[in-house]
Amino acid sequence: MITPAIQPAPSTLPPTQTAKLWQAAHDFEAMAIGQLLQPMFETIDVKHSAFGGGEAEEAWRPMLVDAIGKQMAARGGIGLAVPVFNAMLHAQEKAQ
Repeated sequence: MITPAIQPAPSTLPPTQTAKLWQAAHDFEAMAIGQLLQPMFETIDVKHSAFGGGEAEEAWRPMLVDAIGKQMAARGGIGLAVPVFNAMLHAQEKAQ
């Protein structure tokens, strides 16, 4: 696994709050990856695919894109979670 160039900042917050911030940053990265992938999936010609397209396939596509985004984020993603976490951590510590 590749180590990110930006490391998570040390925290003065309680560990449970830090864990919640990390999870929120990770979820944000998964959502962002899904949004980046969405246009790619919109260009697929489903009428000539193996499953024939249709309304059901169209309804499930956003969930597929979301699942792919979550899997990509769980395996390192695009490096967005750490800077987002650091920004949220800084904002939380400043508020206290």
